[in-house]
Amino acid sequence: MGIKHLYQVISEHAPDAIKTGEIKNQFGRKVAIVSNPVTVYLASILIWRQDAFLIAVRSDGQQLMNETGETTSHLMGMFYRTLRVVDNGIKPLYVFDGAPPKLKSGELAKRVMRKAEATEAHEEAKETGTAEDVEKFSRRTVRVTREHNEECKRLLKLMGVPYIDAPTEAEAQCAVLARAQKVYAAASEDMDTLCFDSPILLRHLTFSEQRKEPILEIHLEKVLAGLDMNRSQFVDLCILLGCDYLDPIPKVGPNTALKLIRDYKTLEGVVEFIEKDPKHKYTIPEDWPYKEARDLFFHPDVRPADDPLCDFKWESPDIEGLVQFLVTEKGFNEDRVRSAAARLQKNLKSSQQQRLEGFFKPVPKTAEEKAKLKRKNEEKNEEKKKKQKAEQKAKKEAKGKPRGAA
Repeated sequence: MGIKHLYQVISEHAPDAIKTGEIKNQFGRKVAIVSNPVTVYLASILIWRQDAFLIAVRSDGQQLMNETGETTSHLMGMFYRTLRVVDNGIKPLYVFDGAPPKLKSGELAKRVMRKAEATEAHEEAKETGTAEDVEKFSRRTVRVTREHNEECKRLLKLMGVPYIDAPTEAEAQCAVLARAQKVYAAASEDMDTLCFDSPILLRHLTFSEQRKEPILEIHLEKVLAGLDMNRSQFVDLCILLGCDYLDPIPKVGPNTALKLIRDYKTLEGVVEFIEKDPKHKYTIPEDWPYKEARDLFFHPDVRPADDPLCDFKWESPDIEGLVQFLVTEKGFNEDRVRSAAARLQKNLKSSQQQRLEGFFKPVPKTAEEKAKLKRKNEEKNEEKKKKQKAEQKAKKEAKGKPRGAA
């Protein structure tokens, strides 16, 4: 799930923190990608629609399978989204989730419940619904097994693409590698990657080309400057917005959460205000261990960047190994696999070329530059508010005029 409404808050209050661009703009960069099984599955559906190439593939809203009934969605998605990333000169490193923190068990239980409800709705849609309904509920019933993950790892090894198993949260491990400058950025759709202190978050990097979504590059330093917060306040804001570890406080939306943190500085201050508020406007859930949630963001269980398991390298793909695995064992088309493997071999070599920025270390911003960035964001927000007020006033005046008046 990540952090509810965080992208909305950043886009409204720290717009300079977000850069949009094409995937080719990331050429020459190393990127740590959170291996999200559901993203892999959805990517496979989009690829299948564009160019079906499996022997005896079937898709009736179910996962893609080969002629022996084995699920192949995860392999198709991983193979082709990785190929697209490498085609654009990016060197991917995949990071797989480990065991979830105990505090996350509540969120995981909810996901199981939602999946069960979706399964029931999916079966009903197959009987009475449209094709769109079938696909919609099918997406919500995706269940990725340990075997699927192991097959994805086997595929990556044959492709020559490295991967790391995180002790717990993959986003936290990606952030460690990004802070150590072993990779340029962490790539994930979950905004909580920023809570784990990743300097740069890339979103939409592994989306299918057919979706035509721009790559979003979000810089944490500019987020903090635009929101006028330190990291501790930012994490407290994210917890208040709603994260995987805690239920949100009822009636506290993004604007209210932002105001509460700005007014009371910390979650301790917010909790004290809510508990002493004579109006009893908000009610804190009975079980709301926000301090433990905060600690998970500040002290996650991760491998340090100098751990030998965090040493990784890209190698030439094992083309015959790929043919054996994908064609002989899984029923993929041999010509397609060999053609894709040849592209992979060529582009992994060409992506050795470094970007010019790689030869220079970034210079930290001075206090004056940070203050200037802050003023710029405040001016933008003020202009936006004035424009909104003017529009509201114009609408009000238009409503007040009698019909037919000029």
